[in-house]
Amino acid sequence: MSTPTATTDVTSKSERAYAWIRERIARSEYGPGYRLVLGTIAEALDMSVVPVREAVRRLEAEGLVTFERNVGARVAVVDESEYVFTMQTLGVVEGAATALSAARLSDDDLDRALEVNRRMERLLDHFDAHEFTQLNQRFHSVLFEPCPNPHLLDLVHRGWNRLSGIRDSTFAFVPGRARHSVEEHAEIIELIRARADPTEIELAARRHRWRTMDAFIASRHPEDHTTSTEGAPS
Repeated sequence: MSTPTATTDVTSKSERAYAWIRERIARSEYGPGYRLVLGTIAEALDMSVVPVREAVRRLEAEGLVTFERNVGARVAVVDESEYVFTMQTLGVVEGAATALSAARLSDDDLDRALEVNRRMERLLDHFDAHEFTQLNQRFHSVLFEPCPNPHLLDLVHRGWNRLSGIRDSTFAFVPGRARHSVEEHAEIIELIRARADPTEIELAARRHRWRTMDAFIASRHPEDHTTSTEGAPS
């Protein structure tokens, strides 16, 4: 039966094209607004345009690519308002989830988070935004996953998923933020290890998230940026 074999082949090539394009978007080789020329990509991958087209449609469904009539496929530009709303919300719910998790985190858990943070620190000199972002999510997952409130945890997961759809990595746009992020991670771990007041842990985690948001906004509007964490309770 030749048809199933042909279909399987196209699907396999489409997966390869999808991973290839997505990696280049994540690494900012294909930045916002970059035009994806299907024929050129197909040639680079030594395949027809059919699986490349399928891969681009999948990326469009994920919000990483947009398609315009008479223009074609382009890497999506970050929706700034959606990003800000998502980060504001995630800062609140993840901060609360981290505070509720704190009492359940063992020294082994904190050591595991610290090791992930050390791996992030080692990336700073040869920065890879995509890998850094993956490690960043792994770090935070260690701290918020033990949250005993399933509704709150669901909101955190929704926030991370929504953030991924907007853009794989903030750090691709503001790489200078990465070093401060690593430093703040270490501070949050120390607060939890010292069994600090849950409110203090919650605010530290919230400010950490909002500072990343602030850095992103400042990079786009350097002339009039005011940080959202000014005036926050201390």
